[in-house]
Amino acid sequence: MPNFSEKSQTILNTCHPDLIKLFTETVKHFDCTILCGHRGEKEQNEAFQNKASKLQWPDSKHNKMPSFAVDAVPYPVDWEDEKRIYFFVGFVKGIAAELGIKIRCGADWDSDTQVNDQDFIDLPHFEIV
Repeated sequence: MPNFSEKSQTILNTCHPDLIKLFTETVKHFDCTILCGHRGEKEQNEAFQNKASKLQWPDSKHNKMPSFAVDAVPYPVDWEDEKRIYFFVGFVKGIAAELGIKIRCGADWDSDTQVNDQDFIDLPHFEIV
């Protein structure tokens, strides 16, 4: 059974307990890595400047403590395999539904199950609603 590396677990531990619960369950079934949890001011503003976020400090859910957002992707990471990342997003959403945790993701910001109507795609992003 897969489990998180020490680095992923440390990052996940900066997140809201519901996100910790969600991804602790997810990794049991789908190997994944945690890329980002809480972001400080410098990191958030860098993400904004690099167009990896549409929000500046302190407006992102990553900026709360604990973080109400987490970035996670399948492991091993392969940014070229977008289909696998979309599959992972659906898997995480299914686990969240089973656990009764309300989330939205950067693949479907408006949660209408239509992924082609997004103007900003952030596939690794999951947040508490």
